[in-house]
Amino acid sequence: QVQLVESGGGLVQAGGSLTLSCTASGSIFTFNGMGWYRQAPGKQRELVGTIQGAGSRSYADSVKGRFTISRSDAKNTMYLQMDSLKPEDTAVYYCRAWTGLDYWGQGTQVTVSS
Repeated sequence: QVQLVESGGGLVQAGGSLTLSCTASGSIFTFNGMGWYRQAPGKQRELVGTIQGAGSRSYADSVKGRFTISRSDAKNTMYLQMDSLKPEDTAVYYCRAWTGLDYWGQGTQVTVSS
């Protein structure tokens, strides 16, 4: 059973930066892809961005140019570098990994103050 653990959330002022980590209990090399999602209070969970097994990345328009997804196969970890944060980025951030099955982390809170 694969487990995903997010870390790195916190409180930051608008314009600041945070880096989230998602560490898997097994090798992320075996995943077809991984992604970051977020859910703000009262809203549906939405896609932030994905990184495919071959390394290609895609982002939601709302974060394009500000957020960057990367990974370290050696550390079994995916990262989300978030720059130029805005109050509307406030949400619980989740990581997801998929093979033939779907795995989710427990989430980490990001709060951006104005």
